[in-house]
Amino acid sequence: MPDTPQIPAPIALPEHVAGSGNLDRLVDTARGYADHAIAENTRRAYTRDWAAFARWCRLKGADPLPPSPELVGLYITDLAAPSGTARALSVASIERRLAGLSWGYAQRGFRLDRRDRHISSVLAGIRRRHARPPVQKDAIGPDDLRAMLATLGHDLRGLRDRAMLLVGFAGALRRSELVGLDRVKDDTLDGSGWVEILDAGALVTLRGKTGWREIEIARGSSKTTCPVQALECWLDFAKIDFGPLFTAVSHDGARALERRLNDRHVARLVQRTALAAGLRAELPEAERRALFAGHSLRAGLASSAEIDERHVQKQLGHASAEMTRRYQRSRDRFRVNLTRAAGL
Repeated sequence: MPDTPQIPAPIALPEHVAGSGNLDRLVDTARGYADHAIAENTRRAYTRDWAAFARWCRLKGADPLPPSPELVGLYITDLAAPSGTARALSVASIERRLAGLSWGYAQRGFRLDRRDRHISSVLAGIRRRHARPPVQKDAIGPDDLRAMLATLGHDLRGLRDRAMLLVGFAGALRRSELVGLDRVKDDTLDGSGWVEILDAGALVTLRGKTGWREIEIARGSSKTTCPVQALECWLDFAKIDFGPLFTAVSHDGARALERRLNDRHVARLVQRTALAAGLRAELPEAERRALFAGHSLRAGLASSAEIDERHVQKQLGHASAEMTRRYQRSRDRFRVNLTRAAGL
């Protein structure tokens, strides 16, 4: 049995409707829209989830099709409490695997009932027994960011990375949002937004998780840390007036290439400059590296911007204030003393 069974076309004409050139074109277009229903990174993760489940089924002598809540319940049990030397997955990873299985079954014309007791009761027990507080990346504050910027050179690559760090911080952008930006609207098919540079700052129009939104990145008080000036400098020296905003640089560092950077570059950039700047130097290097990622920039702005919370929420693009508070780390700890307010 193969690891990944053939996936039938999810979008097709009804059997009783005869095909035609116009209808076939619409079917192809509909399939294209369906392919963009979820982000490419999510699609890749779900594909890996399905492959892992199909491989597990093969080793157990079972068939993943049609969906069996009993089998899926045993699968997540094995993920939480594996036999042998396999590493137990976290609750969040198991929930992501379940989401991947639901997607995989849907692509094959089936529906997985995650509310079935064989799945829901097992998952509830896993949550109760194994759930741990989420591991959060360290927030990068303004002083941390200045130290990181100081590690960068002043060649073309350094100008690009400086602009990425500052724009990512000031805009509180996700790493995929940052590298998905184009210079102008509709420059590329794979872009997720564009930037308009104005006298007062940069206006980013972005297609995010909550829909289209505008992000205002105002000019800073210092030339060395102004995100808009850093962006203008990169665009000027890289001669970018069309296409992806942040691109690869040639090996000799002399010119910008047309190829868009991927989101992993942001994570590596944050880690590399944080280590080079000596942040959290009291910890072993492996632990220090694990503390930083692209979300460190978003958490940094959320934690250090001393303004009304609703402005931070708008900048991060969160639908709820509760989600924004998760990014604010220790900002609000003990600001309100309920003990004294109660008279103790």
